[in-house]
Amino acid sequence: MLDPAAFLDDLDTLRGIGRRGTGVVRRAFDPDDIRARRRLADRFAAAGLDPVIDPAGNVWGCGGPILIGSHTDTQPEGGWLDGSLGVIAGLAVARARPGAVSVVSFQDEEGRFGATTGSEIWSGALSLDAADALTDLDGTTFGAARCALPSTGSAPDPARFRTYLEPHIEQGPVLDAAGEAVGIVTAIVGLRQVTVTMEGRQNHAGTTPMHLRADALRGFGMAQDAIATALEDVVTPDSVWTIGHVALHPNAPSIVPGRVRFTVQWRDASAARLERMETAIRRALEDAARASVLRIDISDTTALPPAPMDSTLQDVLARAAEREAPGRWRRMPSGALHDATNVARVLPVAMLFAPSIGGISHAFDEDTDRDDLVTMLRVLDRAVGELT
Repeated sequence: MLDPAAFLDDLDTLRGIGRRGTGVVRRAFDPDDIRARRRLADRFAAAGLDPVIDPAGNVWGCGGPILIGSHTDTQPEGGWLDGSLGVIAGLAVARARPGAVSVVSFQDEEGRFGATTGSEIWSGALSLDAADALTDLDGTTFGAARCALPSTGSAPDPARFRTYLEPHIEQGPVLDAAGEAVGIVTAIVGLRQVTVTMEGRQNHAGTTPMHLRADALRGFGMAQDAIATALEDVVTPDSVWTIGHVALHPNAPSIVPGRVRFTVQWRDASAARLERMETAIRRALEDAARASVLRIDISDTTALPPAPMDSTLQDVLARAAEREAPGRWRRMPSGALHDATNVARVLPVAMLFAPSIGGISHAFDEDTDRDDLVTMLRVLDRAVGELT
């Protein structure tokens, strides 16, 4: 029988590992992440599952053919539910339905080293050898970091599972603003990203006339405006783009900046629109560089394709949502990336969302009402019941 109290208690206990005020810090393979993963293995064993920590650091509770999970690593300043909700919800349903469910906590979903690294390895999209060469911002490699969490066995073959379900918080404002309890994900948007370097001429801030400056920061500002203008006729209200990392050189008050390096990332559920956005963004960057008399280098594109969710599984989740939260659910895309993107390479996948209060995530004040957490758990359990 489903035990919501034990589910909430497990969530609270996991929150205590790496807790920082209302939030959590558990970066992939740091000491608190390792503590959390070892505890998960123990909890999986107590639930009658076969626990395995694979060489990539993914933690498995092997049981039945329905795989449920997410991740338990966090952002540098993370919320207590992002990822953890899906793993603990899977554990709760595994306890309620012996023999039906397996559970997984994938490693490095939050990208200390890559992006959704553990599920990328398991899906076959990234080899372990290639992953071992990935580095974090401090220069530590994935290969060196994973030595702190010795493997206890091999990852299970995807062929042992029929489906993958990933419960998650929405990480956005839609459900909360509408007063709805559950989201059924239709697709995970695709992502593309480039790194841009614009170079001008570093010079004295007091003696260089304005009309003779090749100011890299001025060019950056023009690039921002050019991108926004170029995308006006390309995007939909659901499309997003972000300049999220900027490094200015030499970043000193009395020097005209000579170089700026920044990322441009864009997301959409349509692969064709992502391509049109890329064309518009690259053209805008080149135009801004010419207008500001700067040299420009645009990296190759990092790309993750959109991942549609399985329509049959969506319908199963929708029926369960209508029983548990009649009239208070919707179908919706996910603007955030998830491990389900990689798992979709090898299994039919589906996701369901619980609301995020105020739409806040990737922050210490991320939260969801406990009644909504339990509602989502009941929807998940009912869906698993239909699938078994």
